[in-house]
Amino acid sequence: MQSLLNIKVFTDFNTGTRRLVVGRGSRGGGLFGESEVGVIRRQHQQQQWFNSRYSSKNSRILACANNGNGSGNGPGQTPSSTPSPSPIPSSSSSSSSSSFFSRSQTYALLKQRLEVAAKSEDYEEAARIRDSLKSFEEEEPVLRLRRLMKEAIAEERFEDAAKFRDELKEIAPHALLKCSSDATTLGIRVQVRSVYIEGRSQPSRGQYFFAYRIRITNNSDRTVQLLRRHWIITDANEKIENVWGIGVIGEQPVILPHTGFEYSSACPLSTPNGRMEGDFEMKHIDRVGSQSFNVAIAPFSLSILGDDTDSL
Repeated sequence: MQSLLNIKVFTDFNTGTRRLVVGRGSRGGGLFGESEVGVIRRQHQQQQWFNSRYSSKNSRILACANNGNGSGNGPGQTPSSTPSPSPIPSSSSSSSSSSFFSRSQTYALLKQRLEVAAKSEDYEEAARIRDSLKSFEEEEPVLRLRRLMKEAIAEERFEDAAKFRDELKEIAPHALLKCSSDATTLGIRVQVRSVYIEGRSQPSRGQYFFAYRIRITNNSDRTVQLLRRHWIITDANEKIENVWGIGVIGEQPVILPHTGFEYSSACPLSTPNGRMEGDFEMKHIDRVGSQSFNVAIAPFSLSILGDDTDSL
């Protein structure tokens, strides 16, 4: 059994101080054959926002989905995972989605080959792949339309921005959804940011690994406890999976007024794009008999193309 670090951060927003709690967990079996835990290693520039928060090279994470047979279980948890029927897309949207899916796979494979070439010190091949990636990024319709839409908004050409937005929606419905989200329910704010982890992905096998970081801030005047989680995970084929579980990373954290709780987790997909949303069931614990309530986790994208946002 391999020992893993379990990292949680409590933040007091009145004083600005943070308390880092480090525990131990264990893992057995393969990363994608087991839905409970995995390991995130330090990646390159696109994962710097994730790495900067840790002094350890490895951190404990929970995998929320596992190509249809994962449960997202944490230590001492007994959640269930239920796939939902996928909607039948129209022929035009199906064709556009299929094309975007194929291009995304190509992009992921090129990035993986670049990493392999660099690690093996085959710098001539790495330079060739780098140039191919640059050309791909300049010509990729999703990236091009995002760039044009951003420029149009900056120049207040809103009619053009609307046109580019509609084109994006047609060729890649997921592309308009950011890789971050922010929602507040009854004074409880939930912020999420996702990132594609190249080093844990295997595009040639249809395995794409996404990490996400969650920050929960209690802006209310009452103490709350996180009891349960519920995730709705949708891949690029519109296959939907519901995942329920007790607490997060094996705990049910108590969050005092005007403090926060942060943790990191992960979700492997069989497609290069998807989305997640859900809710946390919480309860006020300052009064006996308080009713539990649901705190929304707004939808966010899982995308190998990322977006223009670098942090929470």
